[in-house]
Amino acid sequence: MNRVPPVVRNKAAVVGAEEWLRGLDALVAGVEHDWSIVVGRVYPDATEAFVAEATLADGTPAVLKLIMPRDLDAARGEIAVLRLAEGEGCARLLRDDLDRGAVLSERLDRSLHDLELRIARRHEILCATAGRVWRPAPDCGLTTGAEKGRWLAEAITRSWEALDRPCSERAVGYALACAARRIAAHDDERAVLVHGDVHQWNTLEAASGFKLVDPDGLLAEAEYDMGIVMREDPLELLDGDPQERARALAARTGLDATAIWEWGAVERVSTGLLGTAIDLQPAAREMLEVADRIAVSIRSFDAE
Repeated sequence: MNRVPPVVRNKAAVVGAEEWLRGLDALVAGVEHDWSIVVGRVYPDATEAFVAEATLADGTPAVLKLIMPRDLDAARGEIAVLRLAEGEGCARLLRDDLDRGAVLSERLDRSLHDLELRIARRHEILCATAGRVWRPAPDCGLTTGAEKGRWLAEAITRSWEALDRPCSERAVGYALACAARRIAAHDDERAVLVHGDVHQWNTLEAASGFKLVDPDGLLAEAEYDMGIVMREDPLELLDGDPQERARALAARTGLDATAIWEWGAVERVSTGLLGTAIDLQPAAREMLEVADRIAVSIRSFDAE
């Protein structure tokens, strides 16, 4: 499968999905046949899946995504979110096959990244779009915020050592302390359906407004989604008070600024380490650099 982006190949090696990669040609052909679709151009920016344009038998444009098998049952989470959202805030689901990790969804337009908007405007759109997804979803079976926090903490500890410590011990310690606080704060009664990966590449123009694609899917505090927004554009955090972004996102959404900040600290380190492993540069390097500098500046960490 020569069309697979290099980052997807690297991710498959990291998570032990080489067999999935070797069988991808047959998988694409089987889904094409069974769903009567034609698969076209592959999206080059994918990082965790095979994603390509598709056309239905009646000419309807769509997107086919074949999800790489990995931890936390990624395919189950994504399909669950798309079903629960019913096209509100997320791309409309057309077909799915959990056993094959296959998702067929509506085709949307340009991403926020392509639109090159100012960061304040992007944050406004990200907050509004994520807010359309948040809703009670008891008994949905999705990974909880506490479970995701524990998984992230374990992944940080393991990958930091495996990658020969590409960021400071202080940055890792601060991320783990923040993860512990978010795990302890999890409340099933307050938890809502969250997208889990709200950033500018996953936010696309729709017929009216914007919609999110590629949900991870969690049942967690809504602040988790804003933690992803904290993780992105890391260098901009150093222009002034880094915590001002958390306060601004909290003001836009009515959420808790401390929880947003702490999820951001966890995600910045975990994603920076993963990006280092799969050679997603310079983004990974920037995240870890900022994690180092923020950890040094946080006085509260001295009391941990």
